[in-house]
Amino acid sequence: MANNDNVTTAYKHQRAKGPATVLAIGKAVPPTAYPQSEYPDFFFDVTNTNHKTDLKTKILSNLVICDISAGKNSGINKRYFHFTEEILKANPAMCTYKEPSLNVRQDIAIREVPRLAEKAAIQALAEWGQSRDEITHVVFATTSGVNMPGADLTLTRLLGLNPMVKRTMLYQQGCFGGATVLRVAKDLAENNKGARVLTVVSELTCVTFRAPNEEHLDNLVGSAIFGDGAACLIIGSDPVPQVERPHFEIHWSGETILPESDGAIEGRLTEAGLIFHLLKDVPGLISRNTLPIFTKAAEVAGSPGWNNLFWCVHPGGRAILDEVERTLSLKPEKMRATRDVLYDYGNMSGASVLFVLDQMRKLSAEQNSTTTGQGCDWGLVVGFGPGLTVEVSVLKAVPITD
Repeated sequence: MANNDNVTTAYKHQRAKGPATVLAIGKAVPPTAYPQSEYPDFFFDVTNTNHKTDLKTKILSNLVICDISAGKNSGINKRYFHFTEEILKANPAMCTYKEPSLNVRQDIAIREVPRLAEKAAIQALAEWGQSRDEITHVVFATTSGVNMPGADLTLTRLLGLNPMVKRTMLYQQGCFGGATVLRVAKDLAENNKGARVLTVVSELTCVTFRAPNEEHLDNLVGSAIFGDGAACLIIGSDPVPQVERPHFEIHWSGETILPESDGAIEGRLTEAGLIFHLLKDVPGLISRNTLPIFTKAAEVAGSPGWNNLFWCVHPGGRAILDEVERTLSLKPEKMRATRDVLYDYGNMSGASVLFVLDQMRKLSAEQNSTTTGQGCDWGLVVGFGPGLTVEVSVLKAVPITD
């Protein structure tokens, strides 16, 4: 019995006492920004497809760049990209519909994905203010490129982290990857006393960019809303008083596959790069089927009303946000942080929801809220992606102090 007691004591000693917390947030985008209003002309010029007037009309109207007939638009002002006209002209195979171009795309992704992540990580590390040697784990997610060793190792070297840091590399999570890394980092932080987890998502559209084609109209949706970006969080339990400043506590994470959603969002890696396939009813599938997991998540917070939570929702597109807002009868301000990110950056796949989390704390400070959740004590981080998968984390806001 004594031996069992010793084992139990040692096991407890290895675990943190409190919940995982977000200690710092950094983000980065490439330097080249394209205004949404100018992007269609650039896109059809660089792919030599200006003669496809019907497709250009679709991207201008039916596929959410600008729905003139309904008086609506995509909710996007600009997006950032690593690729420029010069890069694309130097790699013409990327500007075709299905010409073999995987090697070119991989070369760009393997080099640039960790570089963009480094910029976000440097920002997060500076905010955190502690030694890089105290980083014990790295969790890295990307849908851009697949290589071995992965972007996690490259980032570790770029930052000069301890070579004994424990790394976890996640590929092809898609748009729910930002919520996934929160879940993985939470488990690592709470089950390893003193752990400090560098938590990263870095995404580039170089793997999906291609010319429009009548056979694959799904590609026009991606061309209309996706952009590049990277986000980095530092997550750890039991923040050191007077040294570390937590922004949110992570109390629960869950994931579900929505019913009747087979094929709703898929990506296939081909010789021509990563090709997405989308069902038109993705917003409807989400609005009709997410209530069970939202309800389960809200129970952790004591089941408050939907408008008594703060919401950090993946900005998958204006139609999705409109449907979630309508289904839950959310007040417009509840989606403010998400719509701000969509407006300023577009959909950056898995990195997007972490940008929203950063925007939430900034809006809270600007509005003189009492907590980092715009005055709410509890909130949800929501990611949508292939599967159709929905991943949710329950966060508790912390008081805002000077």
